[in-house]
Amino acid sequence: MSIDKLEKQKKIALVAHDNRKEALISWAEENKDVLCKHFLCGTGTTAKLITERTGLQVNGFKSGPMGGDQQIGANIVEGNIDFMIFFWDPLTSQPHDPDVKALLRISVLYDIPIAMSKSTADFILKSPIMEEEYERHVIDYYNKIRKNNF
Repeated sequence: MSIDKLEKQKKIALVAHDNRKEALISWAEENKDVLCKHFLCGTGTTAKLITERTGLQVNGFKSGPMGGDQQIGANIVEGNIDFMIFFWDPLTSQPHDPDVKALLRISVLYDIPIAMSKSTADFILKSPIMEEEYERHVIDYYNKIRKNNF
């Protein structure tokens, strides 16, 4: 197990499926006084809309179906994202569902907190941990797998 230290200024990914973009934009507007203190990134359209509608600076990746989910996942692996707010649509099948599942798997593998609803996002953002450093314990699955294979 390794310890990964999250700084006071967090790196937050903002992602939303089409039917949930308005909800995420409204949530970001309600919380922009907190969000503006952190580094923000997101998938293409979502990042663009949040920036336009709230004035928050959100670094945009590709659109989710065009590889943005995978870019977010790669940034989690590289330690460039501390947690993710992902307002997903549980009732609509997405053409990139395998990418979404991979993103969620990587998030759990690297012990990234994920909020998939407004209430969970509120709980995370209003947590006292948001204002301080935090030591995240990441399981070293690579060594765990190697030990079990020999």
